[in-house]
Amino acid sequence: MSTAPDPEPRAPKPALIFDDPLDRQSSDDTDRGWGERPGGEGDSAADLKRFLDEKPPHHL
Repeated sequence: MSTAPDPEPRAPKPALIFDDPLDRQSSDDTDRGWGERPGGEGDSAADLKRFLDEKPPHHL
């Protein structure tokens, strides 16, 4: 007769949170990241490149 191996300990399940998610600030509630490009201060060449990159197709 064989004995069953000891079960390995399981990780605890994450706790359920019953608060209102609308009470917390989301990333969309801030001005950070809206239309900004990485790289710091833009020069005229960078501004022209951005303008040409973002120009709508009907402006070709």
